[in-house]
Amino acid sequence: MSFVAEILSTPHTLAIVGVSQDPDRYGYEVFEAFLANGQRVFPINPKYQHIDGYPCYPSLDTLPEMPDVVVTAVPPAVTERVAETCARLGIPALWMTPGTESEQAIAFCAANGVRVVHGFCPVFVLKLPQERWHELP
Repeated sequence: MSFVAEILSTPHTLAIVGVSQDPDRYGYEVFEAFLANGQRVFPINPKYQHIDGYPCYPSLDTLPEMPDVVVTAVPPAVTERVAETCARLGIPALWMTPGTESEQAIAFCAANGVRVVHGFCPVFVLKLPQERWHELP
């Protein structure tokens, strides 16, 4: 099974860094897509107390438990800091959505044992038939 298929087809706890309360923003769309897929999702954004009734946390350090996967909806420079935090906290995987990835963050994760998914939009992938998920890395 591909890693992407594993993330999407089995229950995981995810954290979305850069979630938004604005339904027109990508961070909101990613959050809602994972919730609709049955995942347990922690929203991360220091600007908000709640997102659609879910408590919103200011940082990964403040979560009540560590997620299996962190998903980024932030600029690449912020993703680089998120990668460092994932390594420090022992979070095993980071999904850098298109536009959030950087070569520095990818290399840092590879050197520090954080598994990386990048180049794939989870919102788009979740719209594909499940049998197509296995074609992804």
